[in-house]
Amino acid sequence: MSQRNDWWTCPTESEDGRLIIVSGRRDIDDFRKNPKFNIRVEITWRYSDAPDATMPDDSLAQTMGEVTDALNAELDKDPVAVMTGIYTGAGERNWVFYTLSTNIFNKKLNQALAPFPMLPLSIYAENDPDWLEYAEMRDLSEITTED
Repeated sequence: MSQRNDWWTCPTESEDGRLIIVSGRRDIDDFRKNPKFNIRVEITWRYSDAPDATMPDDSLAQTMGEVTDALNAELDKDPVAVMTGIYTGAGERNWVFYTLSTNIFNKKLNQALAPFPMLPLSIYAENDPDWLEYAEMRDLSEITTED
Protein backbone atom coordinates (compact mmCIF):
# COMPACT_ATOMS: atom_id res chain seq x y z
CA MET A 1 0.00 0.00 0.00
CA SER A 2 1.27 3.41 -0.92
CA GLN A 3 2.44 5.61 1.94
CA ARG A 4 3.84 9.14 1.84
CA ASN A 5 4.26 9.49 5.59
CA ASP A 6 2.28 12.75 5.76
CA TRP A 7 1.56 13.84 9.36
CA TRP A 8 0.09 16.84 11.19
CA THR A 9 0.87 17.82 14.78
CA CYS A 10 -1.39 19.89 17.01
CA PRO A 11 -1.45 20.81 20.70
CA THR A 12 -4.65 19.92 22.55
CA GLU A 13 -5.63 19.42 26.19
CA SER A 14 -6.44 16.42 28.33
CA GLU A 15 -9.77 16.32 30.17
CA ASP A 16 -8.04 17.91 33.17
CA GLY A 17 -6.42 20.69 31.12
CA ARG A 18 -2.89 19.32 30.67
CA LEU A 19 -1.07 19.69 27.36
CA ILE A 20 -1.37 16.79 24.89
CA ILE A 21 0.48 16.83 21.59
CA VAL A 22 -1.45 14.95 18.90
CA SER A 23 0.25 13.76 15.73
CA GLY A 24 -2.02 12.23 13.11
CA ARG A 25 -1.37 10.62 9.77
CA ARG A 26 -3.07 11.78 6.57
CA ASP A 27 -1.84 9.35 3.90
CA ILE A 28 -3.82 6.27 4.91
CA ASP A 29 -6.81 6.19 2.56
CA ASP A 30 -5.76 2.83 1.10
CA PHE A 31 -5.86 1.31 4.58
CA ARG A 32 -9.19 2.94 5.46
CA LYS A 33 -10.79 1.62 2.28
CA ASN A 34 -9.63 -1.93 3.00
CA PRO A 35 -12.26 -3.63 5.20
CA LYS A 36 -9.62 -6.02 6.56
CA PHE A 37 -8.00 -3.17 8.53
CA ASN A 38 -10.75 -3.05 11.12
CA ILE A 39 -8.94 -3.57 14.43
CA ARG A 40 -7.65 -0.57 16.36
CA VAL A 41 -4.68 -1.21 18.64
CA GLU A 42 -3.42 1.27 21.22
CA ILE A 43 -0.02 0.90 22.82
CA THR A 44 0.42 3.02 25.94
CA TRP A 45 3.66 3.95 27.67
CA ARG A 46 2.78 5.51 31.03
CA TYR A 47 5.84 7.49 32.03
CA SER A 48 4.46 9.35 35.05
CA ASP A 49 1.60 9.01 37.52
CA ALA A 50 2.12 12.50 38.90
CA PRO A 51 -1.08 14.54 38.72
CA ASP A 52 0.83 17.45 37.18
CA ALA A 53 2.81 15.35 34.68
CA THR A 54 3.15 16.90 31.25
CA MET A 55 5.78 15.93 28.67
CA PRO A 56 8.50 13.30 28.95
CA ASP A 57 12.03 14.55 29.62
CA ASP A 58 14.45 14.83 26.69
CA SER A 59 16.07 11.43 27.21
CA LEU A 60 12.76 9.60 27.44
CA ALA A 61 11.35 11.55 24.49
CA GLN A 62 14.35 10.43 22.44
CA THR A 63 13.78 6.78 23.37
CA MET A 64 10.08 7.11 22.54
CA GLY A 65 11.07 8.56 19.17
CA GLU A 66 13.35 5.58 18.56
CA VAL A 67 10.49 3.22 19.42
CA THR A 68 8.22 5.10 16.99
CA ASP A 69 10.85 4.80 14.25
CA ALA A 70 11.33 1.08 14.95
CA LEU A 71 7.59 0.42 14.79
CA ASN A 72 7.22 2.32 11.52
CA ALA A 73 10.28 0.62 10.00
CA GLU A 74 8.91 -2.84 10.83
CA LEU A 75 5.48 -2.02 9.39
CA ASP A 76 6.99 -0.44 6.27
CA LYS A 77 8.58 -3.82 5.49
CA ASP A 78 5.27 -5.67 5.83
CA PRO A 79 2.25 -3.35 6.06
CA VAL A 80 -0.03 -5.53 8.21
CA ALA A 81 -0.86 -2.42 10.25
CA VAL A 82 -0.55 1.33 9.97
CA MET A 83 0.28 3.83 12.69
CA THR A 84 -2.42 6.50 12.55
CA GLY A 85 -1.80 8.63 15.61
CA ILE A 86 0.50 9.48 18.47
CA TYR A 87 -0.68 11.23 21.63
CA THR A 88 1.94 12.51 24.08
CA GLY A 89 1.34 14.30 27.37
CA ALA A 90 -0.35 14.07 30.77
CA GLY A 91 2.09 11.34 31.76
CA GLU A 92 1.72 8.95 28.82
CA ARG A 93 2.36 8.33 25.17
CA ASN A 94 -0.19 6.44 23.09
CA TRP A 95 0.51 5.01 19.67
CA VAL A 96 -2.62 4.12 17.68
CA PHE A 97 -2.65 1.56 14.87
CA TYR A 98 -5.18 -0.11 12.63
CA THR A 99 -4.42 -3.70 11.71
CA LEU A 100 -5.90 -6.72 10.02
CA SER A 101 -4.78 -9.22 12.69
CA THR A 102 -3.81 -8.89 16.33
CA ASN A 103 -1.71 -12.06 16.10
CA ILE A 104 0.36 -10.78 13.18
CA PHE A 105 0.54 -7.30 14.74
CA ASN A 106 1.88 -8.83 17.95
CA LYS A 107 4.66 -10.60 16.03
CA LYS A 108 5.61 -7.36 14.24
CA LEU A 109 5.51 -5.45 17.53
CA ASN A 110 7.86 -7.95 19.17
CA GLN A 111 10.24 -7.80 16.20
CA ALA A 112 10.28 -4.00 16.26
CA LEU A 113 10.89 -3.82 19.99
CA ALA A 114 13.46 -6.64 20.22
CA PRO A 115 16.47 -4.24 20.33
CA PHE A 116 15.03 -2.33 23.30
CA PRO A 117 15.10 -3.27 26.97
CA MET A 118 11.78 -4.26 28.56
CA LEU A 119 9.45 -1.27 28.17
CA PRO A 120 6.47 -0.42 30.42
CA LEU A 121 3.86 -0.82 27.70
CA SER A 122 0.21 -1.79 27.88
CA ILE A 123 -1.77 -2.85 24.83
CA TYR A 124 -5.47 -2.52 24.11
CA ALA A 125 -7.34 -3.65 21.00
CA GLU A 126 -10.91 -3.37 19.79
CA ASN A 127 -12.85 -3.66 16.59
CA ASP A 128 -13.29 -0.29 14.88
CA PRO A 129 -14.36 -1.11 11.30
CA ASP A 130 -15.55 2.45 10.67
CA TRP A 131 -12.31 4.00 11.96
CA LEU A 132 -14.31 6.11 14.41
CA GLU A 133 -11.34 6.91 16.68
CA TYR A 134 -9.29 8.05 13.70
CA ALA A 135 -12.12 10.21 12.36
CA GLU A 136 -12.61 11.84 15.76
CA MET A 137 -8.89 12.54 16.16
CA ARG A 138 -8.74 14.03 12.69
CA ASP A 139 -11.85 16.19 13.18
CA LEU A 140 -10.58 17.55 16.51
CA SER A 141 -6.91 18.11 15.74
CA GLU A 142 -5.96 18.14 12.07
CA ILE A 143 -4.30 21.31 10.92
CA THR A 144 -4.99 22.07 7.29
CA THR A 145 -3.85 24.88 5.05
CA GLU A 146 -5.92 26.58 2.43
CA ASP A 147 -4.43 26.42 -1.08
